[in-house]
Amino acid sequence: MKKITCLALIMGSLLSVAYAQNNLTESGNTPQQTPRDNFYNRYLHKEKKVIDHDFIHEKDVFWEKRIWRLIDIREKRNHIFMNPIQPFVMVLINSAINGDVTLYHALDDAFSNAMTDEERNSILYKKDTICTFDPEDFSEICVPVINEFNPEDVQQFRLKEVYYFDEETSTMDVRILGVAPIIERYDENGNFLNSGPLFWAYYPELRKVLSKVEVKNDFNDAAHFTWEDIFEARLFSSYIIKSSNILDKRLKDSYSSPMAILLEAEQIQNKLFYFEHDLWTY
Repeated sequence: MKKITCLALIMGSLLSVAYAQNNLTESGNTPQQTPRDNFYNRYLHKEKKVIDHDFIHEKDVFWEKRIWRLIDIREKRNHIFMNPIQPFVMVLINSAINGDVTLYHALDDAFSNAMTDEERNSILYKKDTICTFDPEDFSEICVPVINEFNPEDVQQFRLKEVYYFDEETSTMDVRILGVAPIIERYDENGNFLNSGPLFWAYYPELRKVLSKVEVKNDFNDAAHFTWEDIFEARLFSSYIIKSSNILDKRLKDSYSSPMAILLEAEQIQNKLFYFEHDLWTY
């Protein structure tokens, strides 16, 4: 027994010496590892597998309704979208830069016109010209300036989704089709022009990317969410701004009062609930 213990100690010593020799630098010193901001490695979120949605056949869709929602990140529940380390809008843009997802023009929300690399880069860096006058001869001097994209300019996100009833499983469900950051546009004098989508991202393509990005959980630092969890579990606050209709009108096109718009949005939400409820007899 003593011989086995001594042999194990000798083998351990030899392994430690070999490890130290293999990790020596040219100066003869062992390299120092970068300190980690934890006492264990976090990697499980990077190995997470996305569960594919069930296949739905056209003949099984008994009823469907398209809904557009607005997520205002200034609401307390949506503060997670403005994470100072990596805001959600930068998750979308960086994923496109890495070639993981495709961004689509905001001309429509049918994901029919993909952005080129130049058009995508123009979101991050916009060229502008500032003209001043020389104080000596009053000649005009124009200097090109590059304005970098500021994530804080995005205060809202738009969702496009479909509510449907599946006859095969007799269930009512919802699928998110796309997500778009909303940005406000101003003229040269700083006057407000309009607000609209900066681009559209196709959510089914985006799911795998979102499942690898951690999101802080205010209640438990050891159990962080991912962005895919946020959207699939619908851990956000939103309100309806449009439902599919013949004239393709938004709620604000039919109602001028903000209170009337919110009441109509609540009415649409109730109709979605009661549609499923009224299918059954109790």
